[in-house]
Amino acid sequence: MRFSFVTLFPDIIKGYFSDSILQRAIESEQISIDYYNPRDFSTNRHNKVDEPMVGGGAGMLMTPQPLDDTLNAIKKESPEAHVIFLTPVAKPFKQTDAKRLAKINHIILVSGRYEGIDERVIEEHADELFSVGDFILTGGELPSMIVCDAISRNVYGVLGNSASLAIESFEDELLEAPSFTKPTVYKDIAVVSEFLKGNHSKIADLKKQMALSKTKYFRPDLYAKAKANNEK
Repeated sequence: MRFSFVTLFPDIIKGYFSDSILQRAIESEQISIDYYNPRDFSTNRHNKVDEPMVGGGAGMLMTPQPLDDTLNAIKKESPEAHVIFLTPVAKPFKQTDAKRLAKINHIILVSGRYEGIDERVIEEHADELFSVGDFILTGGELPSMIVCDAISRNVYGVLGNSASLAIESFEDELLEAPSFTKPTVYKDIAVVSEFLKGNHSKIADLKKQMALSKTKYFRPDLYAKAKANNEK
């Protein structure tokens, strides 16, 4: 699977893929990463990529030409590429999106900067828009990395044990149950005793109840949704 990052600051992103699971995924060619800088496509003699907003407003906006030409160049070489813009004014990115997008061969992740991107470029090129939360960042690089990471770990073979995907948070609309490791007693706090008895059916039931309790406390919205689905 191929990811193309469109960003004014590729060095911000590169380090994230130089270690751990995603580095191994690149080395084994399960995923590939490349970068495109709109400055390299600017027709401005100073490689300028921003302009003041028409109609006024604080800050600068990414101007259309460099980004439009960047995306056209990628899509000319890869016509089926799926273009995603990261912006706070979009639907939330979910685990279900990560799993769905992991089936696509080539994804382009566009990172905005300044006060955002000229809307005409988004309307021309976007297949999807995603937000990673109700907050504002200095650029779209972090959201792009988040989306890439979430998708990549759903690509077959990227995780050493793909079965771990099935028990993660959000897989059944619940947060994942608490987990423990050795020692079984640490600072006078013991592991849940039922986990030590080897009855996997009881352990599964207990984990489901713990997941429900955790979800109800931290994410009552997810708890209500899961409860409604169970009552259908």
